[in-house]
Amino acid sequence: MRDIAVSLAVFGMLPFILRHPWIGILVYTWLSLMNPHRLAYGFSLSFPFAMIVALTTLVALLFSKEIKKIIWTRETVLLLLLILWMCITTISAMYPTLAQNQLEKVLKIQLMIFVALVVMRSFNRIEALLWVSAASIGFYGFKGGIFTLLRGGVFRVQGPPGTFIGGNNEIGLALAMTVPLLYFMRSRVANPLLKLFMTTWVVLTAFAAIGTQSRGALLGMAAMTIFVWINSRNKIITAILVGLTGYAIANFMPESWYARMSTIETHEEDKSAQGRVNAWWTSWNMAQDRPFGGGFDCWQSPTFALYAPDPTNVREVHSVIFEVLGEHGFVGLAIFVMLGLGTWLSAGWTARRARKIPDIKWVSDMMRMVQVSLVAYATAGLFLGLAYFDYYYTLIVIVITSQWLVKRRLADLPDEQWALARPEGLLPGGRLPFRLPWQKPAGKPVA
Repeated sequence: MRDIAVSLAVFGMLPFILRHPWIGILVYTWLSLMNPHRLAYGFSLSFPFAMIVALTTLVALLFSKEIKKIIWTRETVLLLLLILWMCITTISAMYPTLAQNQLEKVLKIQLMIFVALVVMRSFNRIEALLWVSAASIGFYGFKGGIFTLLRGGVFRVQGPPGTFIGGNNEIGLALAMTVPLLYFMRSRVANPLLKLFMTTWVVLTAFAAIGTQSRGALLGMAAMTIFVWINSRNKIITAILVGLTGYAIANFMPESWYARMSTIETHEEDKSAQGRVNAWWTSWNMAQDRPFGGGFDCWQSPTFALYAPDPTNVREVHSVIFEVLGEHGFVGLAIFVMLGLGTWLSAGWTARRARKIPDIKWVSDMMRMVQVSLVAYATAGLFLGLAYFDYYYTLIVIVITSQWLVKRRLADLPDEQWALARPEGLLPGGRLPFRLPWQKPAGKPVA
């Protein structure tokens, strides 16, 4: 029954995708993040739904009247450089077959990310993309929150097997990233009952993130909380709400949860933590010895025999930083970090400018919550290997396209409003003081 339901949903959307390619991005995002076919038991487990949707979207875009131009920004260039560098490191990979297989998966994800950078040219489309992304992961938050409450937090919340978020640590990071996005979605609804439902959804997702018993997710939630408090307008009320929520969760979770979380402070005695540190040193030693890194999926026994302090302790690297460092060297890590930092700064820039434009003030709130989500990814990602997680790159798309649209709106403002909202470094009319290689000499960009 589930197989039929998923099939009807996907194939029923294909005619709409052929007419509106941007809908294909929404459906593809739903399939890649929620993985509804992985919840079935029959043929849909291995059926290539995502590939069919991707091909349909590409064909639709080819024949549509959509503007077929990528939105080029600093982050777009960095993302392209990162992809090119990954291709280079794959050529010299320690395990060519494994690396090529992983590169194919990454390139498929990034292809659709760049397609999104072509079609996401309106605020309505961007908001729809955020809703689909957050709801896809939030589905497991709603379900996992109820599971945590009913089982008293004794058992771990897990994601769908065979996906990016299959393990408790991975789904924990994804849920932590989703909490602020759901909170933004709550602010966009007016109906009191729907707002109550969204509030419940946010709380359940927070419980689910804690219920994964992931130490990385706990640290991510803590970092998010601190960032929200620092940036809140009413710090006293925010502190009270956070304190009450934390008190409720702390009194609900069982002793087994406390026993696992306490290993954050006693990591020297925890075998899992020691294994991660051993893998991190392996990554560092490998990057020093190999300028191009070890390539994708280089975390094999021979690698640890060459570079690990303890060659017998073979584990996954469990850190986005050391994952990129080991697989792509210091150059790859530098590009990856600059991409994340640039996205963070662009989200802040967009939030400050959008707040001064009355009809798109909500974009400011969206960017702030995306920043909170990025805090969760950066913090929890220090202890989880999800450097190629498409959720993260979808948020980058949302920031890039939102900033591009806000700049266009600023260019159209009357002179008196432009003086208040003009971004630093831009001339009146929204023009840069210099021309990038791919930009035309004059005139406003075409919508």
